[in-house]
Amino acid sequence: MPNKTTSDLAATVSRRGFLKLAGASSLASAATTMTGSARAADTTPDGTPEQIHLTWGDDPSREVVVSWASLAPAANPRVRVSTAGNGHARIVHGVQRTYTDGLNGEIVCTYHALIHGLEPDTAYQYEVTADNDSNTAQPFSASFKTAPHGRAAFRFTSYGDLATPNTGWVLSSPQSRFAVQAVERFQPLFHLLNGDLCYANLNPTHQPEVWRDFGNNAQTSAANRPWMPCPGNHEVEFHNGEQGLASYLTRYTLPDNGTRFRGRWYSFRVSSILFVSLDADDVVYQDAAAFVAGPAPLVPAASTGNPPIDPGTSFYIRGYSKGEQTRWLEKTLRHAAQDDDIDWIIVQMHQDALSSSKTGNGSDKGIREAWLPLFDRYGVDLVLCGHDHDYERSHPVRGCNHHAGFDAVTGERVDTLQPRPAMTSRNANEPIDTSRGTVHLILGGGGTSAPLDVYGLDAGTGNPQAQVFTKPNRPIPGTSANTFLRRPADAVEDAIWSAQRDTGTGYGIAVFDHDPGTRHGNTTITMNYYHAPGADQTPTPEYELFETIVLSKKRRG
Repeated sequence: MPNKTTSDLAATVSRRGFLKLAGASSLASAATTMTGSARAADTTPDGTPEQIHLTWGDDPSREVVVSWASLAPAANPRVRVSTAGNGHARIVHGVQRTYTDGLNGEIVCTYHALIHGLEPDTAYQYEVTADNDSNTAQPFSASFKTAPHGRAAFRFTSYGDLATPNTGWVLSSPQSRFAVQAVERFQPLFHLLNGDLCYANLNPTHQPEVWRDFGNNAQTSAANRPWMPCPGNHEVEFHNGEQGLASYLTRYTLPDNGTRFRGRWYSFRVSSILFVSLDADDVVYQDAAAFVAGPAPLVPAASTGNPPIDPGTSFYIRGYSKGEQTRWLEKTLRHAAQDDDIDWIIVQMHQDALSSSKTGNGSDKGIREAWLPLFDRYGVDLVLCGHDHDYERSHPVRGCNHHAGFDAVTGERVDTLQPRPAMTSRNANEPIDTSRGTVHLILGGGGTSAPLDVYGLDAGTGNPQAQVFTKPNRPIPGTSANTFLRRPADAVEDAIWSAQRDTGTGYGIAVFDHDPGTRHGNTTITMNYYHAPGADQTPTPEYELFETIVLSKKRRG
């Protein structure tokens, strides 16, 4: 369904009382739930802002985007912004962006206000409101700080796989509330959210509701500092856009990548660090997005006009950009490698090139083929992922060993492009020199209810083992009639690249402190990883230090 104008949406609301199109009887329970949560409108649609979050503009030292949603179309949506302690303010109007959920027919209204012309390293206060905001007398207010201009110290945090606190949804857990609070505990300049934001596609007839729970939980932190996401496999939803990313793309305004695939991948710079965010769905072999396991078809609401989705159907989007993302990545990395004002390159994506999880997904050869050679060529320092619900750190890696893997069924040798560690031993307090290789971190411990992913060990040697996807992976018939399962990984290899794994809990947050150093000296990034012992059994707000590493390299400028 094409996007509607504000007046069209207002008419829809006044006729029905809530943003839910008439649907099939199978979705009646969803309609009932949404009616209650949406506070059915009588005469004035409710445009009260919620799910408020910040992202960087193209220049984080001068641009911030305030984004939000409302249960009904907002009248005159706007942001009032001023410097902290200064009464002078300006108004920035929000631009409406909508989509209609392809499964339950709900219309979702979001708003985005780009605030530009800001001063670097400056604190600002803002309010979000609308003419039909039920809290007009006391509108939502928060504050943020712009990034510094030029080399400066700053902090950022990261994890993936957050989910929502509402245990009524698949893979959600109360721990996700504590995970959001953990970000605020460490007060970073911004947070990197490494994909699988809320798992809405595992709750197909309630997708917008799951997103709403996620957004209102994340607001506790994301309204105070930019949360910069990347798409994961669970952002891919049936009938929601060409790549199934309409929910994600409607909610987020992200730096422009100059291609027709805006929002899927992007880069931004803070101090002397270039951050590059990628959509690994485009290159991975594993098929881990939306699919219908059966035994019955998934039937969208009649109002959507979308046909039933048969069991065994999957939304497999590998290769959707036809190489455009990889060409953009090479150009971006090449320019960064030639820029003396950039000391560090940090890549964010969801799926993993290096993971030895046995019960999770493991490693993907698709990323190794498409992107690891570029990381080597242009000196990427750090890769932050999620996907597997645990913590794992690699040695610095560069290049690969060929034919070092084994087919998981036949035991025959296969080429997994096993990453080659540049160094495997060091003093515990010795900094890691990333000029020798790229360090990969698995940070999939945001807040899902999944148990800790178990690490693989070779039965004979006791050495770490990794599962690797080496070819396209699609659903296959299961043991019951008309049900489908996904194939496990195709191969195994010795995880000679694995340096550290947290076997105690799957939950945690990485805190990074960047020191730009001095001219002709070294620059460093100190990473402290905090985990939440016991959270796999009982959610807890207590995060404890698990390990500290220091990344160090020669400053370029």
